[in-house]
Amino acid sequence: MSAQIKLLSSLEKCFTDEAIETKPILTHASVLRGEEFHFILAYTAKDVPGWRLCDYGTLICRSELDISFERIEHMPVRFPCYPTRNDDNYLRKKAGLYPDLLIPMELGESVQIPADSLFSIYATAKIPKNAAAKEHNITVGFLMENGDEVTASLSLRIIDAVLPQQNISVAQWVHYDCIADAYELEIFSEKHWQAIENYLETAVRHGINTILTPVLTPPLDTAVGGERPTVQLVDIEKTQDGYIFGFEKFRRFVSICLRLGVEKFEISHLFTQWGAYHAPKVMATVNGRYERIFGWDTDAASNEYVSFLRAFLISLIDECKTLGIADRLLFHISDEPNKEQLPQYQLVKSKIADILADYPIYDALSDFDFYETGAVDNPIPASDHIEPFLHADIENLWTYYCCGQWKDVSNRFLDMPLARTRIIGSQFWKYRIAGFLHWGYNFYYTRFSKRNINPYVITDGDAFAPAGDAYSVYPAPGLKPYRSLRLVAFYESLCDMRALCLAEKLCGRETILAVLEKCGEITFSSYPKDAKFILSMRETINRMIEENK
Repeated sequence: MSAQIKLLSSLEKCFTDEAIETKPILTHASVLRGEEFHFILAYTAKDVPGWRLCDYGTLICRSELDISFERIEHMPVRFPCYPTRNDDNYLRKKAGLYPDLLIPMELGESVQIPADSLFSIYATAKIPKNAAAKEHNITVGFLMENGDEVTASLSLRIIDAVLPQQNISVAQWVHYDCIADAYELEIFSEKHWQAIENYLETAVRHGINTILTPVLTPPLDTAVGGERPTVQLVDIEKTQDGYIFGFEKFRRFVSICLRLGVEKFEISHLFTQWGAYHAPKVMATVNGRYERIFGWDTDAASNEYVSFLRAFLISLIDECKTLGIADRLLFHISDEPNKEQLPQYQLVKSKIADILADYPIYDALSDFDFYETGAVDNPIPASDHIEPFLHADIENLWTYYCCGQWKDVSNRFLDMPLARTRIIGSQFWKYRIAGFLHWGYNFYYTRFSKRNINPYVITDGDAFAPAGDAYSVYPAPGLKPYRSLRLVAFYESLCDMRALCLAEKLCGRETILAVLEKCGEITFSSYPKDAKFILSMRETINRMIEENK
């Protein structure tokens, strides 16, 4: 029996039934100071005696660099894509086990090397900002039971330039109730607060710098008439004279976010999703009793709710000014309204427009009429509906994708190549996109939040959306999340954008655009599909930075 290994780029997915011989080897690469470099160790065993299923080795690494490792586990996928709504840029389109989950492992850890099945390990080299610019040799592999070493090496050149700061706002909605449910925690107990901080830390570390802030329980993905667990950060007491607002939990939340490096706070939506017809769930103490005072039974434009909302917003903004974060706020009216709901959207917004006049209001929507009529100054169109918004030359334009963006455009379904996930960073740069939104950092419920799901068993929200749409992290022991291949690939896209920004500063925009589009024009729906393009592009950009710094 003999183990076989290969070093691959981070854009490769290794399915168990693939042959290692088909995987393109990675022998050299470059990286900027202050960046992470990722690669994959693929392994299998050949000539295995019939009575054995695998060989055994321990993970070894020789390098001057700080390199960490994660085991790539395969997740069950029942619905990899819509049966009749897909394109040619998917990997398999059938149920099976898909590589995605990243579980940390240590050097010296025992590894089962399976017979005639392909498995893989994810490696991350962390490059300090003050790292010396030089060539590094990285050797990884296994020390086998018989004392032999099976290793492979790559050469990594550190470029003498620092990756610039991220200049795009990135939001992936954190679902705080899902965190509590995943660990069976009381909401806002000390353990829940610790878990919230852990999940936010992982988010920020991967470029998610704009955080959904549940001043009220977010009215998102909730069945009409249903409720999600209360995660309202602002305490409310209803009195005969009006309302009293308490901000103790809100202050704690803001303190955690600022300590972690959060840049902007998305105030949770002020009206229900898909039309803004009702109030979100609002809990308050009334005559000593904690109860719901607004919800699905509340007309969004009713005098009672509007009166409450105006008082609430005035008090909230005053608190944010005291905390020094008023210039970091984003507000939402309603998520994903359609054209027929435009009059309702305009009506409820008009009730509070004067209070929010100095603050940006952003909403995910795809109908250009919302912008053309002035209903929304800061639209967030879906990436497959962005063309008219691009032609309007909107300042600070954001975009988003979710389950509906299944054709041609970038997305993060488990069935999609990682290159399809990563290409969006180049698109961000080309179109000067100011922000990106995704609805599911950790949505561990079914459609409309009717019940919990186990994200290790059900990756599609119980046939709610293609596998991978609802979350990019998994609940791990110790109140911390595990990463996914998709989370890191998206972070790599942000690093690509940052490198392109630096290259543009050094070489000029037209020069860099020519490099990016050497194989043809890049749009949100048209771009080179293979990983080779992205890897080659980054190497070229790195070299240009090195030569022109």
